[in-house]
Amino acid sequence: MVQPQLDGIRVIDLTTVVFGPYCTQILADLGADVIKIEQPGVGDAFRWSAEAAKTPGMAPGFMAVNRGKRSIALDLKQEADRAVVLDLLRDADLFVVNVRGKALERLGLDYDSLHAINPRLIYVHCVGFGQQGPYADLQAYDDVIQAATGTTTLLPRVDGDPRPRYLPSLIADKVSGLHAAYGALAALFRRERSGEGQFLEVPMFESFASFMMLEHLGGQTFDPPNAPVGYPRQIHPLRQPFPTSDGAIAIVIYSHEAWDKLFDLLGDPAFIAQERFNVKGGRAAHQDELFIHLTELTRNFTTAELQQRCEDADIPAQPVRDLGEVIADPHLNAVGFFARREHPSEGAYFEQAQPVRFGGVAERPARMPPLLGEHSDEIRAELARRT
Repeated sequence: MVQPQLDGIRVIDLTTVVFGPYCTQILADLGADVIKIEQPGVGDAFRWSAEAAKTPGMAPGFMAVNRGKRSIALDLKQEADRAVVLDLLRDADLFVVNVRGKALERLGLDYDSLHAINPRLIYVHCVGFGQQGPYADLQAYDDVIQAATGTTTLLPRVDGDPRPRYLPSLIADKVSGLHAAYGALAALFRRERSGEGQFLEVPMFESFASFMMLEHLGGQTFDPPNAPVGYPRQIHPLRQPFPTSDGAIAIVIYSHEAWDKLFDLLGDPAFIAQERFNVKGGRAAHQDELFIHLTELTRNFTTAELQQRCEDADIPAQPVRDLGEVIADPHLNAVGFFARREHPSEGAYFEQAQPVRFGGVAERPARMPPLLGEHSDEIRAELARRT
């Protein structure tokens, strides 16, 4: 559903894959008219990212991150099609782009050129690396950024396997897309006050480094360092979901009182009552012993039994679900997170809701994820009417 906070805002989207499209999808969910520019015959590479597509070029990931948008097919190497882009940008509010700067200059789509024809334009440049640093001209993808930010060394710290590994998610792309979205919204707010457009640079490397190093800079926060990098609680090898008799459950024990309550509900309050666990710093010093004993106790309960006991004791807990089970989650279904819709070419599919809800506004259904160039004639006709 669209929550129309940005009704009347037009976004020209010259981005591909996830970083930029995630930003513009958020803007579309908030009511902006997002026009996605795609190369004829090829389109966004993310269209072809999975075999699960029913129609070639309509991969599930592409559908998820491009709902609410209109697609126009334009070949930017052709003068006539570049002219269409410039016409679109003359009265646009936002231009979101992830093409590298030198190519944009050759196309006449750099900030200075566009500012000359539309001083109110907000120009959001999604780049791999900040353009003032030595990596400025390098390409960036999620794997590259996970490696460069040390993220690939987190799992080895947890399980002792020294092989660097990726977190199995396009997490750097998505985090950077969120940074681009809030940057765009802040620039729109500034323009409401000043009437002026603005250039924004959103570098993926810096965005994700900020995200990951928030807790993991650790002892290097201080000069000289006074402890290792890494947030100890997050990389503790035994801080994992607890086994149950029929699965596993995540339990968060965040306070002194929670430890007492948990051992009580597990039927062994005498264990946590031992003196070594009740001197100052004792539970932190003996954390490994506590976790190991907990895994012995939790095996005596089913997941459902343990979750109910934790809820009754006001201890945060959730069962470990398989990735394929999330779509059936009762809470997500109660709040309408997964909406079943009928796409004209793809048939029945599930759309994920914008998680931020606004009061006092009437929602409306989002546009369906577009076929390549689906709205080309419609958008060209709108331009013709404006001229």
